[in-house]
Amino acid sequence: MLTFSEAQVLAWVTPFLWPFIRVLALFSAMPVLGTRTVPMRVRVALSFLIALCAQVSLPAMPVVALDSPAALMLVAQQVLIGVSLGFAVRVVFGAVELAGEMIGLQMGLNFAGFFDPMTASQGTASGRFFGTMVAWLFIVINGHLTVIAAVMQSFQVFPASPEPFAFLRAAQPQAWGVEVFRLGTWIALPLVAMLLFVNLVLGVISRVASQMNVFAIGFPITMGVGLIGMLLTLPMMQGPFTMALERLLSAFL
Repeated sequence: MLTFSEAQVLAWVTPFLWPFIRVLALFSAMPVLGTRTVPMRVRVALSFLIALCAQVSLPAMPVVALDSPAALMLVAQQVLIGVSLGFAVRVVFGAVELAGEMIGLQMGLNFAGFFDPMTASQGTASGRFFGTMVAWLFIVINGHLTVIAAVMQSFQVFPASPEPFAFLRAAQPQAWGVEVFRLGTWIALPLVAMLLFVNLVLGVISRVASQMNVFAIGFPITMGVGLIGMLLTLPMMQGPFTMALERLLSAFL
């Protein structure tokens, strides 16, 4: 009769279990794959496939009993690192969407708000447009492959160990929120400056030709200039997006 001891089962299961949990936590938190439109069974299947294929390149995993406190701490570490990596990618996406919100505010598009079912939040047309464009850009530049490579490389920098808070002390993920405002302002600055110049010109026109109804012509002009500016600046979005993504993922490499 074929029998297995508990030590043998743990030796087979644990090298696969910790990468699987970390990758699954990443896919549950990152944009594109972490939205409600992607079923949970798809994320589980992708996590299983990636953890299985990456076994040959991963370091040795600790073998601990699954009902011990050390196993609970190991699970907490994998979830924390995976969610933090997904949060790093989401910060870059949020920065681009913030740029769209700032541009829409200057254009006057923020009057038209709607409910976004994917993020369960209120959004605007310009913010959703920038979010959709950056999602396509993320796939086109193989950003999803870069993130998967980063989560596999994170096992070299932050190996599986029953110390979940060592990652927080080393990576400091709470400081990444500043990237939202820094990158968002950087992307939106050219269009905001352009629309500010248009508003100054309209202000001068309203003073010189007071009989002209500046409110009637101001909205179409700012709308047209904003749309043309968005069309001209969209091809230049790849540079700041790629640099911000690489800077945040460098904490895991």
